[in-house]
Amino acid sequence: MEQIIIRETPFDDPAVRRLIELAMAELSSRYGGTGDDTPVAATDFAPPTGAFFVAEDTTGHLVGCAGWRAHGDDAELKRMFTIEAARGRGVARAVLAAIEDSARERGCKRVILETGDRQPEAIALYEKCGYERIEDFGYYKGEPGVLSYARVL
Repeated sequence: MEQIIIRETPFDDPAVRRLIELAMAELSSRYGGTGDDTPVAATDFAPPTGAFFVAEDTTGHLVGCAGWRAHGDDAELKRMFTIEAARGRGVARAVLAAIEDSARERGCKRVILETGDRQPEAIALYEKCGYERIEDFGYYKGEPGVLSYARVL
């Protein structure tokens, strides 16, 4: 993995918003519509009940992001994304580790997430990192193609 820096940042930071726009565009190309209609607010990722992280390369460019927000006693992973040019370099794994560490430090026992069957790269990452299928939950519960996962911290 090339050197990247993971740092916590506000979800409503303009640079984060640009990454989220790219993420939603990609999801839209895979699923149609807006890509993801799950209600998300900047306050969802505010400590102590959430956090948002970005990954920067050595030139200071943002190459990935993800956040977690409280979902009961769990930390729900949201807005996981790596720009296309940085894929396959360990960015997503590093961001996921930061999410898990942050959630653990704030007392969460599990990380849970929803993904979809048109994201095989994400599914492979989660399974490789020890995430296991759970009963669907959240905004897309019961929708065709939704896949929910969890990992005990």
